[in-house]
Amino acid sequence: MADPERLPASAKPITETPAQTPEFSEVLRVFARIGLLSFGGPAGQIAMLHKAVVEERQWLSEERFLHALSYCMLLPGPEAQQLATYIGWLVKGVRGGILAGLLFVLPGLGVMIGLSTAYALYQQTDWLTGLFFGLKAAVLAIVVQALVRLSVRTLKSGFHIALAVGAFLALFVLDLPFPLLVLGAGLLGYWRSRFTAPVTPSIDAGEGRPALASQLLSLLFWVVIWQLPLLILWLVDGFETLATLFAFFSRMALVTFGGAYAVLAYVAQVVVQDYGWLRPGEMVDGLALAETTPGPLVLVLSHIGYLVGFRTVNGIDPVIGGILGALLAAWATFVPSFIWIFAGAPYIERLRGNARMSAALSAITAAVVGVICNLALWFGLHVLFREMHRVPLLPPIPGKDASGLLVPVLSSLDLAALALFLVSAFLLIRMQAGMVKVLAFCALAGVLWQLFTG
Repeated sequence: MADPERLPASAKPITETPAQTPEFSEVLRVFARIGLLSFGGPAGQIAMLHKAVVEERQWLSEERFLHALSYCMLLPGPEAQQLATYIGWLVKGVRGGILAGLLFVLPGLGVMIGLSTAYALYQQTDWLTGLFFGLKAAVLAIVVQALVRLSVRTLKSGFHIALAVGAFLALFVLDLPFPLLVLGAGLLGYWRSRFTAPVTPSIDAGEGRPALASQLLSLLFWVVIWQLPLLILWLVDGFETLATLFAFFSRMALVTFGGAYAVLAYVAQVVVQDYGWLRPGEMVDGLALAETTPGPLVLVLSHIGYLVGFRTVNGIDPVIGGILGALLAAWATFVPSFIWIFAGAPYIERLRGNARMSAALSAITAAVVGVICNLALWFGLHVLFREMHRVPLLPPIPGKDASGLLVPVLSSLDLAALALFLVSAFLLIRMQAGMVKVLAFCALAGVLWQLFTG
């Protein structure tokens, strides 16, 4: 955790003793490495952040990390990137938050632009099949290790265990929207605290209280920064389609609760059927590209932006137009994450001194364990098995995709992926090997396996 004297007043700790204060250069190195290795979706990314800043370097306490994670789970957009921004803000202020948030996205965005260029020019992605095979198996071991540790440290009562189990079952079996579950857990925790927690006064005095005027100015500044490209696009002839693209993805950034999969079906329908920007199979191809790159899965929107810019911008080279479209899609999608953190986190930090609100956030954290368990199991099934099907448990609801229990086809078990996962788990848990070494070993093993079997 950061030294309170080096943080904004609104981010100063309330009750904790400072842990280790990193130098800015170390923050840069750590988040650059995480950005390059953040495979595995939100479960793997949260696990890597936890291992790097809580276990290995003690920048944050377990309680502070989970407090930040609970808030980020309530927000629209990529929760892992928001968590990285929150952590950077805590340890090095606004400058640290910007650095951490950007480094979490930029490596994956660069890879996505490169892959989208190859796709647009050659329409071939078969060579990507085994590129990250080994990395995914290693990330699965990291996810399992982090999930076990989070569960042990977070689920300290029967109430919290029940919340975690309930959240997991509601997501994995019933496919309910997780923002609803997280909010419900918070309300239950707050209601329960009325009978178990003492009433504590609000923290209104001193430097711990964020100034309302300052926060409003911060919010206005970031909203202007977010929408500035739209004004520029309106003023430039020939960029009308890119302006429409930017406006559409800006709207999506405000409603992407539940991660990328929660909105991809709608996005696919709009960009294929309504706007005609992509052909049906190209959205699926974009998702496959996003799943092989580091960073948030919503980078698939940059693939869409690339193809739109590649095909619709006249007067410039198509590749330049594609890069411009990809950057605009990323800007519209990820800048709001900075808004939520810089404008809202100071108030969330104050809640750590209120027993009832802390109880509510503690309940949310318990539910988040169930959410991460669901993400980890989903990720694990897709890494270890080639085929899955759903077993319906309830009558189908008209207009909604079939839900039910996700069951793997046992005969589709990938023995090579299983072997790499077990080796990774042994190296991490038994041998206490470093995360980068394990990822490098599995990446090399995956490449060699593909060469000999492909």
